[in-house]
Amino acid sequence: MTTAFIFPGQGSQAVGMGKELADTYPAAKAVFEAVDDALNQKLSTLIFEGPEDQLTLTENAQPAIMAVSIAVMRVLETQGGLNLVEAASHVAGHSLGEYSAHAAAGTFFLDDTARLLKTRGQAMQQAVPVGEGAMAALLGLGPEDAESVATEAAGDQVCDFANDNADGQVVVSGSTDAVERAVDIAKKKGAKRSMLLPVSAPFHCALMAPAANVMADALTAVAMNDPVVPIIANVTAAPVQDAISIRRLLVEQVTGRVRWRECVLAMKYAGVDRLVEIGHGRVLSGMTRRIDREMTGVNVGSPQDVDAFLAG
Repeated sequence: MTTAFIFPGQGSQAVGMGKELADTYPAAKAVFEAVDDALNQKLSTLIFEGPEDQLTLTENAQPAIMAVSIAVMRVLETQGGLNLVEAASHVAGHSLGEYSAHAAAGTFFLDDTARLLKTRGQAMQQAVPVGEGAMAALLGLGPEDAESVATEAAGDQVCDFANDNADGQVVVSGSTDAVERAVDIAKKKGAKRSMLLPVSAPFHCALMAPAANVMADALTAVAMNDPVVPIIANVTAAPVQDAISIRRLLVEQVTGRVRWRECVLAMKYAGVDRLVEIGHGRVLSGMTRRIDREMTGVNVGSPQDVDAFLAG
């Protein structure tokens, strides 16, 4: 069995995530303490105790989700002697999860990853005034339909095909009026369900250009290494393993489409038949079977999951 490790994105957060790991394993506790120190913020208290509305803020949710994923990785390494090079042929992450993948693969140091995601979250939130941007899920439509809907809805505004998550699960993003038009157009094109998403900003569309500029500067200023295993990049759905290309692709990712369905298929074509979701939640594991029924998806996010994974 050939395995790839995958890392969840925004929306996977929940108050209390990672607490049992931190209480059980010193290696996990050390990760949360390191992230707190890097951000000069008691993010771990927010993760473990809430309040939920503060954890959900983009600037907090992004480093928080990463911290839980890396805490799981450190536990697997210390408890089970896991070596990523031997355990996985590839890694990948959904949107912010791509940073978690890079932290796991050694592209970034943990403290730098936390600061990058704090900056990314703040920049994405500030790029568009509240109320002027939106995202919508168009369920039951394929990629070509999503592209068509976005183009028709845009008019003189912005409406981009933002996420190709799985078969029949696509997302558009852009100006609020344009995205609302996309919801209506999608229904006419046969979408099973079209709905605005409860997000604070229109991620992965052209309106995020100011945030991309911020991340270009931030990524230039941080130390980067070549990852120890290939990473499937969101915007190309292809493997990358050199720091120079990674920096460029992470900047493009801010405004570019998350091609998750294609990322999963790229790993399948590379011989992967099992995806292990590292961190809180089972969003990506659930998508795996929708994308390809021959692939299996499992989640490792709790001490019980760790035990089961290491025993298997």
